[in-house]
Amino acid sequence: MHQKRRHHGRCRGHHILGMTSMPNSANIVDISQGQGLTSCDKDMKRSLLGLRPDVPILEEDDLNERSKFLWSRIRSTLREPFAEFWGVVIMIMFGDGSVAQVLLSTGQTTAPGGNGFGAWGLGVMLGIYVAGDSGAYLNPAVTFCNCLYRQLPWRRFPVYFIAQVLGGYVGSGIVYANYISAIDWYEGHGIRTVPPAPKATAGIFCTYPQAFVTKASQFFSEFIASALLMFVIFALKDRGNNGVPRSDKWFPLCLFFLIFGLGACFGWETGYAINLARDFGPRLMSYTVGYGPEVWSAGDYYFWIPMVAPFLGCAFGGFLYDVFIYTGPSPINTPWLGFKQIVRPQYTKEVILEHRRRNKENDIV
Repeated sequence: MHQKRRHHGRCRGHHILGMTSMPNSANIVDISQGQGLTSCDKDMKRSLLGLRPDVPILEEDDLNERSKFLWSRIRSTLREPFAEFWGVVIMIMFGDGSVAQVLLSTGQTTAPGGNGFGAWGLGVMLGIYVAGDSGAYLNPAVTFCNCLYRQLPWRRFPVYFIAQVLGGYVGSGIVYANYISAIDWYEGHGIRTVPPAPKATAGIFCTYPQAFVTKASQFFSEFIASALLMFVIFALKDRGNNGVPRSDKWFPLCLFFLIFGLGACFGWETGYAINLARDFGPRLMSYTVGYGPEVWSAGDYYFWIPMVAPFLGCAFGGFLYDVFIYTGPSPINTPWLGFKQIVRPQYTKEVILEHRRRNKENDIV
């Protein structure tokens, strides 16, 4: 049975996306009790971050005395970035933890960082469940493409980006703390090395390419895997796609199989980072704990490829899906494949308003 939700802390005068009826008296903030200014201030802060003024929470929690506490107000203001942060933490803990077990217990058998793709799929699936209220992007490149093609506010991108990278840093740090004794036993006490060193353990946390892979192949491997990732995600979320009614409720499970498949098919050469937060955050963490500047120079300065290729690959995959399949609101489905929005910025606002109108009709919050 579904529990009733309300839009917490909504300041009067805001338009709430997806609301189909006028708010009742329970939704109106009692200014006489001193809550009006706090509510409006919070809504303004959320708006500056590109977040919607409404925060979907259970009505019984909204009316609870706890909602007036300082931390409750902070949490309701930053609920979505917090969700992205913890979603990435969960994803990294499962993914890096699986790589640590495979490497430290049985030795390296594939590209550093590419082992345990089944656990990476599990981590992504559980991360999506954790970060459901934020949209569960868990990947700056996926967030970027939703801003580019699906009218996600661009102001939301920086705060999501920071939350996702911090999540990668913290998640990998927890894995390192858990396996520090095993790493000392495997490499030698206090020794920390990166590939291609014989007993390197830096690949537990971030990706490094196989020694024989050329720079062009490194880039293409990450590019094509990222393009596939975005293409399939858009397909799974496309309400105009007849496959979605049978898969929408199973989206996290579908992502499990997608990540599993990408790892099985494209994980050997570079470790299939396909996510800046999954690679840069843990790479920065490994540099912090003593793996040294080699984490940046290894693989002929490979570190920039998992930062750039996922953005270009995801953008290309999203472009292909919108050109050939998607019929909903998208810059691609506008005159001149979206270039009109560059010469006529007002057209962008018209597209966004049309997107909001359709969401309101479909009762999509």
